[in-house]
Amino acid sequence: MVNLKSLSTKEMESFVRESGLPAFRAKQILHWIYDKGARDIHEITELSKDIRTGLSEKAYISNLQLLSRQVSEDGTEKFLFGIQDSQTIESVLIPDEDRLTLCISSQAGCAMGCKFCLTGKLGLKRNLKAYEIVDQIISVGRAIQFGRITNVVFMGMGEPLSNFEDVVDALWRITGLLKISPRRITLSTAGIAPKIIELYEKAPMVNLAVSLNATTDRVRDYIMPINKTYPINVLLDACRRLNLPHRRRITFEYVLLKDINDTDDDARRLIILLKGMPSKVNLIPFNPYKGAEFRSPDNERVQSFQQILLTGGITALIRKSKGQDILAACGQLRARYMT
Repeated sequence: MVNLKSLSTKEMESFVRESGLPAFRAKQILHWIYDKGARDIHEITELSKDIRTGLSEKAYISNLQLLSRQVSEDGTEKFLFGIQDSQTIESVLIPDEDRLTLCISSQAGCAMGCKFCLTGKLGLKRNLKAYEIVDQIISVGRAIQFGRITNVVFMGMGEPLSNFEDVVDALWRITGLLKISPRRITLSTAGIAPKIIELYEKAPMVNLAVSLNATTDRVRDYIMPINKTYPINVLLDACRRLNLPHRRRITFEYVLLKDINDTDDDARRLIILLKGMPSKVNLIPFNPYKGAEFRSPDNERVQSFQQILLTGGITALIRKSKGQDILAACGQLRARYMT
């Protein structure tokens, strides 16, 4: 049986042709899957009953299984989805004025092992297929009743660049089939330097967010093991080599850990590291969770860190975490696994 969601546009055209149907049927089927959220071939009423019956004998439309849906007191929603192999993943919907942002996962679990991230304690279960990545957007869009998803961020479970081929495939589907502008999509990475360059060669020109979180290799080695393979100078060199469009900037995410990476000296070193690079910094006070070894700096320390960056000519924003009461904030996702 062929899973229609697994097919690219060209593969769908081939499938339709091999099924003895006219070429325009491919566009109709894709429209019903991606625009109308059809869960079953028999829901595609634009096709005759005979065609639907014939297609159902050789194909199906897969769907994520919505296992739970939690709503935070600030309006953030966390969705727990069941996927194949009895694994589960989480997606987070964040309403903010005129935007509705969906944070999606690219892997079940994560192998990066960042010490401040709850998801990293899971280890990697498996990569998600391109259609499983995209299906988070379709499934949440079907579940909500109050508007269209406007922005997508690859900041959920997993390291997107460790699942490179399927993430690139998913990005083309999101921009081409779901018609979400690349300017409204952000991919966050822990810093797999060679793949950063390759991403801009093979994928739509989406926004890049780099999880930096330290200004010395000693500290970054400790909190982010990936730094031992791609240290700070290698990572930033890859970022500098990107041919960014006019007025496009790289976002550097910096999780502030009390007495670890939040000193005035850290702020001054960060200014030097990012000098001359089109960039901005998102300062994220650590989101505590049970058993965490780190603490969050107090507000005065966070604001002092920000002020040093601003004085040094760096655009720096303090990002307010949402959904903390349902463990939906940055670094807190940890799906319940059934295996």
